[in-house]
Amino acid sequence: MFDINLLRNDLAATAERMKARNTVIDTAAFEALEAERKALQIQTQDLQQQRNTLSKAVGQAKAAKDEAKAQALLAEVAAVPEKVKANEVALALIQDKVNGLLMTIPNLPQATVPLGYDSDDNVEQRRWGTPCNFDFDVKDHVALGEALTTAAGAQLDFEAGVKLSGARFTVMKGSLARMHRALSQFMLDTHVNEHGFTECYVPYIVNAASMTGTGQLPKFERDLFSFGVITEFSGGSQEISKRYLIPTSEVSLTNLVRDTMVPAEALPMRLTAHTPCFRSEAGSYGRDTRGMIRQHQFDKVEMVYITKPEQSNAMLEEMTGNAEKILQKLGLPYRVMLLCTGDMGFGAAKTYDLEVWLPAQNTFREISSCSNCEAFQARRMGARYKNAAGKNEPVHTLNGSGLAVGRTLVAVMENYQNADGSITVPEVLRPYMGGLEVIA
Repeated sequence: MFDINLLRNDLAATAERMKARNTVIDTAAFEALEAERKALQIQTQDLQQQRNTLSKAVGQAKAAKDEAKAQALLAEVAAVPEKVKANEVALALIQDKVNGLLMTIPNLPQATVPLGYDSDDNVEQRRWGTPCNFDFDVKDHVALGEALTTAAGAQLDFEAGVKLSGARFTVMKGSLARMHRALSQFMLDTHVNEHGFTECYVPYIVNAASMTGTGQLPKFERDLFSFGVITEFSGGSQEISKRYLIPTSEVSLTNLVRDTMVPAEALPMRLTAHTPCFRSEAGSYGRDTRGMIRQHQFDKVEMVYITKPEQSNAMLEEMTGNAEKILQKLGLPYRVMLLCTGDMGFGAAKTYDLEVWLPAQNTFREISSCSNCEAFQARRMGARYKNAAGKNEPVHTLNGSGLAVGRTLVAVMENYQNADGSITVPEVLRPYMGGLEVIA
């Protein structure tokens, strides 16, 4: 959640900075709510002081044996709590409105983030690897996968996905399905054995509090898959509560520390999980409709860090390096992009995107996004630790793809294709595929 102190201390400057994120803060609404809040707080303080003064006067009246005056004063004292209670209710309503406003404001970019409007303004940081020069006409992953067949049909079967579920679902079969599984196992093993992560198995279905904690709700509800859960009680009454399919295991992993005082000695925490991800892709109609680039269901190996504030920038560099190592082990050319202010995700203060080379598109495409969210998610979740001074402070959270499994499969297929339509299996995957060297 956006830090309210930034608005209270310098509203005009903060609103100006947020324009770099294509965000307009309703400063007038905030100022009106703040004025109302301050007025109510002053009234409440005055009432409490009045109660103390009256209580003292009651004692003086009783000491003077003026019972009539004492009773009159007691009647005034009795009326004060009701007025205080009414003010507290009004203050709670104002706080709800303030929180509603804060929930719609994205994170403030770090000073090192370049100013910009969209992906055209992102800044390349480095490249690794050299794209192959093929001596034949390259095919995209769709043509390659549909030409590779099993007794059950094409190894990439888009028609079956449409038949079973609709557009943007895919069925994989045979060796390609096995390679998809091999990629996720290889990624997990690398992160656990070489990068010090704790592997987790987490729910794919979460509640609204979890989605709110990491920033998907309330702003991005239309991008989520949701459904109602009916709970029946004795007597026949029912309650319907909403549940959500996770768009990324960042939601489940990060919320493990929700409403928690995290031991300082446990930080930094490095958590990873392999899960399916579900996204409605609202507003993206017509984009990447061919193949597996943009799906409603896809797999991802996620990395999540829970850190002390002074660690988080270093952890972002480490996390990005972890994702790079996966691509390097697979021998896939890529570049690292520092996202501009207008292209970052809602909760990010700084983001690096890894873009892998896809020969058929003759361009780089995103395969991982690594972000430092600083205290933005922790404020929403109530995730804290005791700092060196012994004070409670929000932790910092980071998340990144390590990697998107389907897009990695696409990159392997296209970069390792052969003239006859077969696909060479990268050496690091062969132990996971029973020693298979070529999918033909």
